[in-house]
Amino acid sequence: MRLSYRTKRRIRSLAIVAAIALMLFIIAWFCSVVFLERYVVYTRDGAMLDLSISANEIIGEKVTPPSAGTNISIYYNEGDDAINMSDELQKVDGYYIDINALKTDIAGCWDLMEPLNANTPILIDLKGGYGSAYYSSTLPGIITSSEVSVASVDELIGYMNEKNFYTIARISAFRDYNYGLNHVPAGLMHVNGKGLWPDEGHCYWLDPTKELTLEWIASIITEIKNMGFDEVVLTDFCFPNTDMIRFDGDKDAALVSAADWLIQKCGTSKFTVSFSVTNHEFALPQGRTRMYLEKVPATNVGAVANKVSETVTEAPIRLVFMADTNDTRFNSYGVLRPLSAAPAIEAQKAAAATAPTEATEPTAPNGRYG
Repeated sequence: MRLSYRTKRRIRSLAIVAAIALMLFIIAWFCSVVFLERYVVYTRDGAMLDLSISANEIIGEKVTPPSAGTNISIYYNEGDDAINMSDELQKVDGYYIDINALKTDIAGCWDLMEPLNANTPILIDLKGGYGSAYYSSTLPGIITSSEVSVASVDELIGYMNEKNFYTIARISAFRDYNYGLNHVPAGLMHVNGKGLWPDEGHCYWLDPTKELTLEWIASIITEIKNMGFDEVVLTDFCFPNTDMIRFDGDKDAALVSAADWLIQKCGTSKFTVSFSVTNHEFALPQGRTRMYLEKVPATNVGAVANKVSETVTEAPIRLVFMADTNDTRFNSYGVLRPLSAAPAIEAQKAAAATAPTEATEPTAPNGRYG
């Protein structure tokens, strides 16, 4: 089909008009971007426009070079989960509520916690080796314990958050009968290959190298974190001491790899993922984490701490002893004692805080230093 000369002229004119309009649009868009750039506010969630910013705020100040000899501090903080200098780990000095206390005297826990100050570390058992939760979990497939009043534990957790304690949840990691029973591929097989290996308590153990295992533990940690806890301690974080399981890899390397995966998956700058281990030489991964040790006699604290210091940096902060006595040899490191010991220990702290300090210089007769 041939176009007439007049039609061609019209099409050419329309094309020129369209080109001019496009050019004007591009110029207007560019000018608007330049104009609005001053109103762009960058946050962790992304960029946004804030047209409420006044012209005075846009002007800014002229930068002047520092004077000679001035020290300039430079801080590096990369990534969403980089360590916040205001949220560094502090030494733990508090109490624990184990499963026995939850079974026998959960009401007494309320009375013992009432006088405690905010930020006091309180550890509470929330999941045992049979896989049962001591709180109202919503995870699919998990079972709740019949040995404790789950509703009462929920109320106790709410009270701990209300008091603004530093809350720590302790859960069994690789010893989990219920999950092993229902997810056989995640468990440690018997050496005869005919099924999962059960320990003397008839519990199954999970394989730290299996994705099913790590995802399951991570889901529990995430639920606990969302409940307001500040830290989780994974106990039974080891291989069972037996030759009756089938595992051909490096056990120590498998545990370190699992610990590192869980820290990367669940840890943040405000939430700590820690490990209760039996091996004092456990290579604690880098990150916001601690090592918890149980059943260490007070006479062995120094030797154990020195051994741990070979692989764990900042041992006085990152090492926590679960102690059942008031022995002061634990106090150089993190320590958690039974909640039942709180009245006596808090009384000792109060007495020490009000006791007069010994003078280091001679005093004048009127009691004032000269």
